[in-house]
Amino acid sequence: MKILVAQFRNITFRNIMLFNLILWTFSFLLFLIVFTEDGQPKTIDYIYTASFLVTIIIPVTINFYVLIPLLLKKEKYLLYILAFVINIIVFTQMNIWFFEYFIDYLFTEYYFISYHSNIRLLTIFGVFLSVSTLLKLSVDWFYFNSNENRKLKKQNQQIQTQLTLLRSQINPHFLFNSLNVIYALAIENKSETKDAIVQLSDILRYVIYDSGTERVAIKEEVTLLKNFIQFHQFRHRETENIKFNYSIDDENYLIYPMLLLPLIENSFKYGLRSDVDDPYIHIDLKLKDNDFVFTIENNYSEIATEYNNHSGVGIKNIKKNLELVYPKEHEFEMLKKEHLFRVTLKLFTNEN
Repeated sequence: MKILVAQFRNITFRNIMLFNLILWTFSFLLFLIVFTEDGQPKTIDYIYTASFLVTIIIPVTINFYVLIPLLLKKEKYLLYILAFVINIIVFTQMNIWFFEYFIDYLFTEYYFISYHSNIRLLTIFGVFLSVSTLLKLSVDWFYFNSNENRKLKKQNQQIQTQLTLLRSQINPHFLFNSLNVIYALAIENKSETKDAIVQLSDILRYVIYDSGTERVAIKEEVTLLKNFIQFHQFRHRETENIKFNYSIDDENYLIYPMLLLPLIENSFKYGLRSDVDDPYIHIDLKLKDNDFVFTIENNYSEIATEYNNHSGVGIKNIKKNLELVYPKEHEFEMLKKEHLFRVTLKLFTNEN
């Protein structure tokens, strides 16, 4: 019932009035043509047509705003058919009584009779109510779909707004960590500082300009990850403990931009930078026949409580991103053991 009420409210009062105005204006003209014998309607023809229309407006209104929403749209088809037939029979008889007993009291200067047999009246009422029912359902369907389209557009705008906010969180977070690396190299007066700045500029160019699209080719994301890893290797000398293996059968496979970077950021932050012995990061990316699997594993120290609780900005953002851009099309698993943390991300489809 709540769904029906919500749908009915979505059809505004103005739309209802417009629909009925058009329907009954057209119906009046149609009946006037049918009831005028010589093609030149007279005053009595206008009165008869208007009076006849009044007797048919009532059952049509009952059908529109009682029987259809309460029975037909609730899929109570047998009850609806029974009520529909009774509605026709009752108001067909009301039409006969109206023209035989009541109309003469309203228009005393004219003489009216019911010109139509019972069978013909039943046919007229039955055909008119059937056609008007189909018309009403078509109009409701049109407004319902228009409303659904507006809802979808609004939801899409909301999703895009959320994604923009998430990206705005990722970029400053990434920049903050990257500047820390540059700062560390600078205070140690290392010769690699200049190369690191150039490397960072390439990364930021992608982050700021190239990642603004809805999807990017996987080869561009791989290049970003490689640049990010090389950038951080300026600071971390355990380069042999950082492994990035990837196997891609389609370099043009489309993926949401910067989807994987937060995971690698977290591994550097809470793995290599922690006080764990022999820190390592192992990254594996596989794409075969549109089956995407990304795995990243690192060891960590129990001292890194934020990471142990999985409360980092990167983890939160990637979960939100996945819910928005890959709903029901992904698996995101986190495995935490003693001094070991592994994340596996699977994507089931690729939107081209």
